[in-house]
Formats: sequence, C-alpha cells, structure tokens
Amino acid sequence: MARLLDAVNSPQDLKKLTPEELDILCEEIRDTIIRVVGKNGGHLASNLGTVELTVALHTVLDLPKDKLIWDVGHQAYTHKLLTGRREALSTIRCENGISGFPKREESEYDAFNVGHASTAISAAVGMAAAMQITGKKERVVAVVGDGALTGGLALEGLNNAFCLHRNLIVVLNDNKMSISRSVGSLARYLSVLRTKPRYRRAKGRLVRFLDSMPVLGGGVHRLLTRGKNAVKRVVYRRNIFEDMGFQYYGPFDGHDVQGLIQALRVACSLERPVLLHVCTEKGKGYSYAEEDPGSFHGVPAFDIESGLPDGKGDNFSEVFGRTLCRMANDDIRLCAITAAMQTGTGLTEFRRCFPRRFFDVGIAEEHAVTFACGLASEGMLPVFAVYSTFLQRSYDQLLHDAGLQNLHLVLGVDRAGLVGEDGETHQGIFDTAFLSTVPHCIILAPSSYQELQGMLREAVYDRTGIVAVRYPRGKEQQSFPYTGKDWELLGEKTGDLLLLSYGKEYFYVHQAYQKLKKEGKRVSLLKLNRIHPVPEGAVEAARSFACVQFWEDAIHCGGIGEQYFDSLRQRGIVTDTRLHAIGAVQSGQAPQERMYALYRLDAAAVEAAARSILDKRNPSEKQGEGL
Repeated sequence: MARLLDAVNSPQDLKKLTPEELDILCEEIRDTIIRVVGKNGGHLASNLGTVELTVALHTVLDLPKDKLIWDVGHQAYTHKLLTGRREALSTIRCENGISGFPKREESEYDAFNVGHASTAISAAVGMAAAMQITGKKERVVAVVGDGALTGGLALEGLNNAFCLHRNLIVVLNDNKMSISRSVGSLARYLSVLRTKPRYRRAKGRLVRFLDSMPVLGGGVHRLLTRGKNAVKRVVYRRNIFEDMGFQYYGPFDGHDVQGLIQALRVACSLERPVLLHVCTEKGKGYSYAEEDPGSFHGVPAFDIESGLPDGKGDNFSEVFGRTLCRMANDDIRLCAITAAMQTGTGLTEFRRCFPRRFFDVGIAEEHAVTFACGLASEGMLPVFAVYSTFLQRSYDQLLHDAGLQNLHLVLGVDRAGLVGEDGETHQGIFDTAFLSTVPHCIILAPSSYQELQGMLREAVYDRTGIVAVRYPRGKEQQSFPYTGKDWELLGEKTGDLLLLSYGKEYFYVHQAYQKLKKEGKRVSLLKLNRIHPVPEGAVEAARSFACVQFWEDAIHCGGIGEQYFDSLRQRGIVTDTRLHAIGAVQSGQAPQERMYALYRLDAAAVEAAARSILDKRNPSEKQGEGL
C-alpha cells in the first residue's frame, strides 16, 4: 500500500492534503523516524514530539521564501523528510550522508546552521530586521524549546525583538524538557501558563460578550478593548512575553495539526512579533521514549521492539559519575553542577543520592561557571560536568570570574576530542586551546577509566585553581593504570624518534609504538597526563631524540602540540619536530573511530608517519626489508 509520505517531495505537496490525510501522514513520519534512528542512532524523543508542529508549519508557511529556524536543530528530522530529503534520511548521521542538524549547504529550506541551544531567536530577529530594512514581506519563524529559554542568549533575542515592526513568529515548543527536565523559575512560569484555565475561561466569556455587542462607536470599542485587557491583568496578572513586546497566543495542543494550522494562520496575519505557545510530548508515539524521554533524547542504534541499545557496558561519563558519587559520600563539600545534561554527563545517580548538592542550572553554561565560583568562594568543592563543545560558551566566566580570582573548581570536560556522528558543531577539539589561555588553569587528560578515577580525585584534592579533566566520548580502548605522574616515558631515553600524545589519541599512538618496538625500531613514547602546563621534564626528555612527533585529537592552532614545541625552542632544544593535529574542522560526520582515520589520527596513520621518519634515518633497514 502506497504511503502518503512517498508523494511528499516539498512543502507544497502538503497543501493538497485533507485534514484526515495530514493525520495519517504524521503517523507515517513517526514510523519512519523510529526505524531510521533505530538503525543509525540519533535524536529520537525530540523529533517524535514535533511531528504535528512541523507538518503544520510546512503547510502554512511559504517555504523556502519564508525562513524557518530550528533552535538546536535536533528536532528537524520531520523537516528534512518534508523538504526533499525523504530518501536521504536513511543516511542521516552517516559518513557522506545528511546531517543530523539543519545545514544551509544541504538544503535551501535550512535557513540557518544550528547545533547548540538558544541561538534561533537571535538569528531570527536579525533576519527579520534585514527584511524590514530591505522591504521584504516574507515571514521569519523560530522554533524554540522551553529548555532553550533557560539560556541567556534566547532571552537576549526576545528582548531585542522590540525593534521589529513586522512579522516575526517565535513558536515555543513546550515539552517541559531540554534534554533533562527543564528547571528553574522559567520552567515554573511556563507551568503556570499551561495550567491557567481560569484565565482562558474568563477571557473566552468576555470575548464572546464583546463580540455579541452592536457597534457603539470608536470610544466605546476602545473602552471595551481596554476592559478585555483589564480582565486579563486582574485574572492573569501579567505575561512576560507580552511585556517584552510579543503578541502571545496559547497554549495550544502541539499534536493537533488542524488547531496548529489555524493558530499559525492567525499569527501570520499580524504585522508584529508573535509568540505561539505550543505544548508537546517528547517521545510521542513510541512508548519507551514517552516513558523515558531523557534516555531517548540522543541514542545509539537500538532494537525497536525492546527499546534496548546495541552494545552495553561502561563509558567514561558513567565512570565519572560513579567516582564523583563515591567522593561525595565522604565529603559534604563536594557539589555537582550540570547545564541541562544530567543524563549525558553521568550525574543521574549523584542527583538521587545527594539532591542538596546537585545543581542543574539549565542551558546556561556561563552561569554554571560563575555559580561554581560562588560555591568555591564559600569553601565548597564544585565540579561542573559539561560537554567540551558547550564549555566554549563559558570562556569569559572561566577567565574573568574563576581564573583571575584563582578560585578552585573542577571541570569534567566530557566528549573531548572527535565525537563522531553529531558533526562539526559537536566536536570537542577547541577546549585545549582556549583553556590553556586561562590563568591558573591545569588540564589533565586520562586515557582510561583508572586514570579518570585517579585524576578526578587528584583534581579535587591535590590541585588548585581551575582543573579541567578532559575525557572522550564512549568506552575506553585499553586499561592504562593510573600512576599519579604528570608524564611517563616508555622505551629508551634516546633514539631516532619520540612519539608524544595524551587522552584518547594516546591509545592509537601506543598501538603504533608497540608494533614498531617489536620490529626493533629506535622509537620511544611519551605520555602526557598533565597536558597544561606542559611538564618541564617532558620537554627536557625530547633533547636526546633526533625527531619528535606530537599527536593530538584537538585543534592545531594554539593546541598542546604547539605549546610543547614552543617550550622546546625556549629551552634551545634543536630537533626535527612534526605536529599531527586537526588543522581545520571538516564538514560532515562519521562514526567516531572512522573520524580518527579521516583526520589521519588513527594507529595506521601514526605508524605510517613514524616509518617515514625512521626510514629516512635508517635507509639500510628499509632496503633490507625489501630483500
């Protein structure tokens, strides 16, 4: 039996469908998303919750002339299905496939590249302002989750919208969650908006009464209009969005396609900023995701029937969380902070065991750092667990509030290095460069679970200032023992080649080193555990080697390798140096291990680069191998 979805190649095709057909289409879209994410992994619960909303938006708007911006973009799979990428959806998040987020270079329907939260309103206000200046009549619509409103950038965008005198629509997708459940005063405020039937009933009665009155002249009409507003103020007191210059409508049922279409048409008819409040259910239509939307926010490939993921076992985030719990059990000063990433950073158990010392600040990484500084100034031991790619937002607070005051706080920098399928917006490759510019900041880089456990305790109790413990996504590749040393040297103290590395990349370098060593090559391996400041002994160790190769899964410019080689020059150590790092962020995505190969940072690349150096220094050995 043919599906309706198979006949939808652009938003124009939706305008031909009946209300009943739109409902059937929504179910077909849900089924498609579940099957694709079950195979490829990806963002599930957020996409299932926005199916009807997306269908309504594409039915009403004139895309791509109108501009539609998705905040974060992890809920845009339906958008991709409806905009000519139906067949390509099976490749989502795969190498050479389509992105899991909107990308301008991928489709004319993707108005703005996204990947991080709270950006859509600012971008939409800018686009609407440009259209206002140039006299364009197209609409700009930003779809923003309630969790994103905890980010300061979203509020800054709302605040700036007063400058517009044309049609900007902000659709507030209220599912009571970001990734974890939404927290804070704004979450409570939206709860009030959702549950104020008294206002809706009173407003409805008043509107019906006024509509039944005959026309009594402009003065009476204005009086009655003011009466409506007065009742609204008395019954409802205030609405923050209206105070910021928006016409507020809602809340609406986010799974009622026809109701949403009607509301959007009203919003599109107004020449002023409008906020549509839409209530949706994250994970809608898939029971496992409905019951546990946090766990089904971003998932690996999984079995659809059971809801169980492919592959089990520990990962660095879970080991981090368990270690922190053990430490907190013995020390009431230890606190854990997350920016709406409780599950992703492994802090669910900490929250259960130590609720008074667990703080979810919402999508507000900047606040998280300064909040941690406040805790530290009063003698607490704050640990802020955050993805590397989201920590980027906190640079000023790290520098100004933490570094310059030399306050002691610990950063659990999760997803450091190459991440994989989420693409360039989520690669954790910049933290080494920007953290190393912050005063009084130490960076530790474990390569295994044992090292993570030891370094976390070391960071809390044996170090001062800011201490970042950066660890990769996923599972350990090999169990390296924790030695407590800032650096370690394997092999001889002199030779043809010294390999240096740290963190996850060290595993690949270690593999290549072992193979070369078995062949009798004059190669040694230096492991950095403290990567910043670079240990003096680790620098001096390079003096006796003809060539030094530094390998890191982080940005080349300003990274640890550059700092290491600068230290060599300052000490007058003259040797051949080669830095293997990430020169530029590449587009696209691939499985994590495949990305190391694409960036020429896997074991095969290390071995090839090492052999190139060794063969030049010992040509007779190379000739002998060919005999």
